[in-house]
Amino acid sequence: MGRFGRIVLCVLALMAAGWIGLLVVLPKVPSRSAESISSAPATPVAERGAEAQGVLRVPVDGIARRDLRDTWGDPRDNGQRAHHGTDIAAPANTPVRAAAPGTVEKLFVSAAGGTTLYVRSPDKAWTYYYAHLASYAPGLREGQVVQAGALLGYVGDTGNAGAGNFHLHFGLARTTPDQHWYEGVDIDPYPYLAGRRLPG
Repeated sequence: MGRFGRIVLCVLALMAAGWIGLLVVLPKVPSRSAESISSAPATPVAERGAEAQGVLRVPVDGIARRDLRDTWGDPRDNGQRAHHGTDIAAPANTPVRAAAPGTVEKLFVSAAGGTTLYVRSPDKAWTYYYAHLASYAPGLREGQVVQAGALLGYVGDTGNAGAGNFHLHFGLARTTPDQHWYEGVDIDPYPYLAGRRLPG
């Protein structure tokens, strides 16, 4: 090997050593998982596992279980009635998503609830009630099957919520298969939004 060949070989060896040194010194960059780049709503892994076991998903984007407060039984209408549901405060037009899988049984506008919808569980044992919405998700229709996390609508202040009192009223009712969307026994949803599993 000639003098020029030895020089080229030495340069290549020095370059390789430098590259290896950089790999050792530079911090490792974590790879982005499929979850971190997904366009789906962010739901902690623990919550996704809980949903599969019958625990309700928090239905308002950006609200954690620890942020919820139990408003069941709070006085309403100057003490004339007790509150039957969990109110979840959030900015106007925050996405509202299905707390559990089911079928959209009714889209309904009322004086009290404003723009509302009712989703029935696949076994018809539960009705999930979403009230005071600003609007429904585009294309949402009665009879539509939804999965937990599906976009249903947006937080609003319709009905008797009060202007500027943006929140989702989430209700839960225990039903039998022969009952209608407006029937059933109201149940405090807070424990189930907080992580307790729905009874079978």
